[in-house]
Amino acid sequence: MSTSEKILSAAQAGSGQPGGVLRALRHRNYRLFFAGQGISLVGTWMQTMAQAWLVYRLSGSSLALGLVGFAGQIPVFLLAVFGGVVADARNRRAIMLWTQFLSMFLAFAAAALTLSGIVQVWHVMLLAVGLGVVNAFDIPARQAFVIDMVGRQDLHNAIALNSSMFNSARVLGPTLAGLLVPLVGEGWCFLLNGASYLAVMASLLLMRLPPDAPKPAGASAWRRVGDGLTFAAHHTAIRTVLLLTGVSSLLGMSHATLMPVFADRILGGGPGALGLLMGAAGLGAFGGAMLLAARRDSLGLGRWIIRAGVGFGLSLAVFSLSRHLWLSAALLAPVGFCMVVMMASANTLLQQTTPDGYRGRVMALFSMMVVGMSPFGALLAGTLAHLIGPQLTVLAGGLACVAAAAGFRPGLTRCVAQ
Repeated sequence: MSTSEKILSAAQAGSGQPGGVLRALRHRNYRLFFAGQGISLVGTWMQTMAQAWLVYRLSGSSLALGLVGFAGQIPVFLLAVFGGVVADARNRRAIMLWTQFLSMFLAFAAAALTLSGIVQVWHVMLLAVGLGVVNAFDIPARQAFVIDMVGRQDLHNAIALNSSMFNSARVLGPTLAGLLVPLVGEGWCFLLNGASYLAVMASLLLMRLPPDAPKPAGASAWRRVGDGLTFAAHHTAIRTVLLLTGVSSLLGMSHATLMPVFADRILGGGPGALGLLMGAAGLGAFGGAMLLAARRDSLGLGRWIIRAGVGFGLSLAVFSLSRHLWLSAALLAPVGFCMVVMMASANTLLQQTTPDGYRGRVMALFSMMVVGMSPFGALLAGTLAHLIGPQLTVLAGGLACVAAAAGFRPGLTRCVAQ
C-alpha cells in the first residue's frame, strides 16, 4: 500500500462516510489536479503578497494599492459572464491549459520588469489587467470543471478540499514571500510563481477524461448570457446567495487591499509582518475548509452561510481596533475561517442546484460577485482609507457585512433544506 493509499484509508476509518475527509481524492483526475494546483497556488500567493508590497514600496499610497486591486479584478466583473458561456460550450480542460500558459507568461513578464529594476506602478497595473482578463475565463471553467473530475456525489467534499488547498497556500505563500522579499526582492517571487504554473499544466495533461458530450449550438453568446442571467434571477436560492456574496466581497473582503497599510503604519512592521497577517488569515481559512470537508452531507448550508457571514463581519470589526501585531494576526484567523465557510458553502449550494448546462454561467456570476466586486471594494477601501484612515474603513465594512447577512437571512431560509 502506497503512502497516499494509507492516508486515504486512515481518513475513511475516521468518518462515517466512504472516503471521509479526503474522499474526493479517490478520483485519479482530482488527485492530479489537487497536486498541481496546490503547487501553483503557493506561487500565486507569493506573488500576491510581493506585488502588494512592491506597489506600496514604490508609491507609499493606500490609494495606489486600491487602484491596482481595481485594475486586476475589474476584468472579471466585465468579462466573466462570457467566460461562463465559453466554459459551457467548450472543453474545460483546454480552456484551463490556455489560461495557465497566459498566466505564466504574465508572471515572467512581472519578474523581468522587477529584476531589471525598471518596474513602475503602471507596469504592475497593466499586468494586473492582463491577469484579470485571463481569470475571467479561467475561474468559471475551473469551478465548473470540479464536477467533471469527481461527480455530484463528492462535489461538496472536493470544493471543501479546494478551499483547504487554497488556504494552505495562503499561509505558506505569503510566509515564504515575507522571507524572500527582504533578501532577494519581489522579482524572485514573481519568477517562482511563473514556474509554478507548469505543475498545473502537467496535471491537466496527465488526466484521463471521457470525451466531451455534444454541446448544443445555435444561440449567440449574448443570448446565452441572457439565458444564464434569467435562470439565476428566477431561482430564489441562487439569486440570494449571489447577492449576499457580492455584498460581502464589496464591503468586507476588500480589507486585504489595506493589509500593507496595517502592517506598516498601524502595526509598525514590514514585509514579514504583512506575511504574518496574510498567513494568519489563511490558517483560519484552512480550519474552516477542513470543517466543511468533514461534513457528511450538505444539508443546512443556508444556515451556515448566514452564520459565517455574521461572524466574518464581527471578526473584521474587532480586528480593525487592534494595534498589536500578534493580536491582529490572531484576530485575522476567525476572519479567514468565517470567510471560507461562507464562500465554500455558497459555492457548493450553487453547483448542487444548477443543471450542468447552466453551471459555467452560474459559476461565472459567482465569480463576478466574489472576485468581480472586489475591484470596486478595493477602490472604495483605498479611497476611504485615504480620507478617514484604514481602521475606520475596515470597521465600517465589517459592520456592513453583519447587516447584510441579517438582511438576506429571510431569503436564505428556503435554502436550509438543501
